Order: sequence, then structure tokens, then C-alpha cells
Amino acid sequence: MKNFQPAYLALLETGELNRRARQAFEMMEKCECCGHRCKSNRAAGKSGVCRTGVRAMVSSYFPHMGEEAPLTGWRGSGTIFFARCNLRCQYCQNFDISQAEEGVETGVEELSRMMLELQAAGCHNINFVSPTHAAASILEAIALAAEKGLSIPLVYNTGGYDTVELLQLLDGIVDIYMPDMKYASAQAGLHYSKARNYPTVNQAAVKEMHRQVGDLKLDDRGIAQRGLIIRHLILPNQVAGTREILEFIAEELSKDTYVNIMDQYRPAYRASLFPKINRSSKREEIIEAATIAKELGLVRGDR
Repeated sequence: MKNFQPAYLALLETGELNRRARQAFEMMEKCECCGHRCKSNRAAGKSGVCRTGVRAMVSSYFPHMGEEAPLTGWRGSGTIFFARCNLRCQYCQNFDISQAEEGVETGVEELSRMMLELQAAGCHNINFVSPTHAAASILEAIALAAEKGLSIPLVYNTGGYDTVELLQLLDGIVDIYMPDMKYASAQAGLHYSKARNYPTVNQAAVKEMHRQVGDLKLDDRGIAQRGLIIRHLILPNQVAGTREILEFIAEELSKDTYVNIMDQYRPAYRASLFPKINRSSKREEIIEAATIAKELGLVRGDR
């Protein structure tokens, strides 16, 4: 893509970016940012299911060299890890960030400074990790940072349990969506991540993301500029419903969807309490997933 300009810069000029931030804060008065729709008054500082009030909790930020190749490039993806989470994945490998109390309450001015610092370090993008419950702060911080020169793509790196209403506030702001598609079964979503109706919420969210940004587009150096990247972690014993998820992507989205079939599962956090996931994924399970993707015509992505 030549002469690429992040979409959010156009909204900054019209004042729409600030208006969206205000709408996101209003949504937190009876919070419906994620599929839990807990209706907590987070705008008044009360914690929702995510255990977070009005201010974002940041765990760390740095140039990340371990993300997908189109994001990492040679200078890294400028990741900002948000503490706490709207999911309760019982095998989370980052449970010290998502489930424990690690993290610092961070104002929007400080959050905007982090973005500008990562851009100054040469990062190809700003990558918000677990952003759903911090979306209002993120939007306000983007507006502040854009006024001071932020001009690189924004990545929304989510567990995929976002409401369409929240995502509509991000339309024209987020350049690259990177959701998980964790489960094809509602029972699995509830059992392993304490998320009701995960497939219904997740599929509606991913469809909205694809509607906004389309398939992944790269510049002439192979760096992501705009589009959708889907992550799917292979869980043991077909717990995730990999075939059904890949069929949804191929049939309901696009065969040109960039899909990262992730093979790094290992038991962590409370996985020992769940027999079906209390082992690493086997090589043959990974090969089977890659074979299914190829059969369906899903050939873009990390394998």
C-alpha cells in the first residue's frame, strides 16, 4: 500500500475521534463493552467483570519482536499490555497479567506518551494487547497522541469477546484487528474461559472487524498496514473446535483471511484441574489443523 495514512488521523481533524472517546466513556455507565454485558457503572469507578474501573491498568509496554511477522517487521510491534481481562481462560499463559493484580493505573496522558515513545523507537505499529476493557481510555489517549504526531497503524489485539456496539466506536480508528477465535462450542467457552455464548459473540465481532478493515494489506516491505489477522490456538483433544472455526473463516469471511494457527499451547495457570487440556498439543494435532486450513483454501498466515 503506497501513501498509507492511518484512518484515525482523518477523524482527528473533524473532532470525531474525541466524540467517539466520549461515547466509549458513556458506554461504561452501564458497561456493555464485552460479551458479559455486566452493566457495571465503570464510569463511576466501579469494577466490572474485568475488575477494572474507569482508568486503564497497564502491565508493560515495549517493542515486541515476537508477534506475527507482518506486525513485527525488523523494528518490532509497539505493544502496550493491559492488565486484567474480560475473560477467565483457565490455561492463560499470561495469567500474572490477566488474572493477578499486576499492573499500574494509568491516565490517558501517560498512555498517549507511551504510544509516542514506541513510535519514536521505530516501531511499525501500536499494538494494544487485551484492550477491550480499556477501550475508552485508549480512544482518548489516541486523540491526544495524534494531536502530538502519532501517525503509525493501530492494532487491536483482543480475545475476541467484544460487543459489536464497542467495535462500531472503533470503526475508522483501528487499522488492524487481531482477534482470537478460541472456541466453536458455547460449552467450551463457558467451561474454559467463563464466557457465555462465546462463539456467538466472537463470530459477530469478527464479522464486524472484517467489515471495517477487510483482508490484511501489506506495504512493499511486507509490513501490515490495514486489515484482519485471526489467531487460533490449537488446544488438546479438539477442545477448540478447530475445523468449525476454520470453516467459518473460509465461508463467512474470506479465503484471503490471514490466519495464525498457533501451536504453542502448554498447560499453565489452572489447566491441571481440567484433564482434557492438561497436556501440550501434539504434533499430529498441529499438522491436522494446518491440513484443514489448506483444504479450505486458507493459505495466508503463520504456520
